[in-house]
Amino acid sequence: MTALLVAGCGRGENGGDETAEQVSAGKATGEITVWAMGTEGEKLAAFAKGFTAENPDATVTVTPVPWDAAHQKISGAIAARQTPDVSMIGTTMQGEFAKTGALDVTPTDLFQKDAFFPGAWDTTVVGGTSYGVPWYVETRGIYYRTDLATKAGFPDGPKTWDDLKAMAKAMKDSAGAKWGLHIQPGKIGSWQSVLPFAWSNGASIATEDKWTFDTPEAAEALAYYQSFFTEGLSPKNMPQGALEPAFARGEVGAFMSGPWHIGILQEQGAKNFAIAPMPSMKSSTSFIGGSNLAVFKDAKNRDSAWKFLAWLSRPDVQVKWYQAVSDLPAVQASWADPALTGDAFLSVFGEQLKSAQAPPAFPTWEQVAAAIDNEVEKVCVAGEDPAAALKAVQAQADSIGTGV
Repeated sequence: MTALLVAGCGRGENGGDETAEQVSAGKATGEITVWAMGTEGEKLAAFAKGFTAENPDATVTVTPVPWDAAHQKISGAIAARQTPDVSMIGTTMQGEFAKTGALDVTPTDLFQKDAFFPGAWDTTVVGGTSYGVPWYVETRGIYYRTDLATKAGFPDGPKTWDDLKAMAKAMKDSAGAKWGLHIQPGKIGSWQSVLPFAWSNGASIATEDKWTFDTPEAAEALAYYQSFFTEGLSPKNMPQGALEPAFARGEVGAFMSGPWHIGILQEQGAKNFAIAPMPSMKSSTSFIGGSNLAVFKDAKNRDSAWKFLAWLSRPDVQVKWYQAVSDLPAVQASWADPALTGDAFLSVFGEQLKSAQAPPAFPTWEQVAAAIDNEVEKVCVAGEDPAAALKAVQAQADSIGTGV
């Protein structure tokens, strides 16, 4: 707990108005009810036995929730004031649920923001106040075929935007790849691929209370992104599930993705590959995603719930959770463990996480993200002017508002 503990209690981070209540001393007691999604929901109950071994008067009851039902289930529970003590909260949902007033303020007597990756902690902060803690994280890098990259003249992968373009072109023209680089040509979630290029070019998509998509930096980044499609280096339509075998066969030279693809590629028999950080322009900045854990104000066992989250945030427990589920730790100290430092692939993501960013935790982000996805598809597939697309995103974002 040492890396997380700080003395006293205080106001919300970054000048927020809500006060964080202290958590009572002593071990956790009573039943702690938890909702968790996906694989985490399936694995957490057994994993929590480590917590109850240390807190024998407490029990942890986990209800698995499918991700596609999570938003509706949490919204309904908040409206009916029938929430569990704790729930996983997707990082892009954090702002919306915090705005309802249903989430408890993160107690500063248990959690220190500097213990977590900065971009991850920021996903918990809404209106200057933190409402939860990061549980696990992910970020993006460039997977590339080392054999094709060597033939293309980039044996160590791309370092800059110019490198990425030159490597993709040489992989196609002289190394035998059909496509030099696969990046998402729009559709759901494409903003996660586009924003890292915007951030790396110095763009900021929002201030404290308004959206700022229509900027020269963002337009330059989107034009660069579009160029891979207009120059025939990236496919405009690749069927779902086709990327990995195509990469394993050497038909795709490189692609952008997160740590989950390591295992997928190994299952496909891909051996000649490495991972590079996001290529840099003004910086090398990637997207940080993952999931947070929050305690509800209507929690029946509030203090023990926070004690459970403090246990899950211990560096040693985060490493054990990674070993059990392959979720990357959100707590920076966990990355000193040999289980992570000894993996060359993961070390790339670990470095990238130090500078990765997330979109602002505005309650309206999901709506704005959908507008970005639509315009990205127009740019990449239909050839729409990037500057015009960003003006369209800006107009829609202004109409939607920030919700703060």
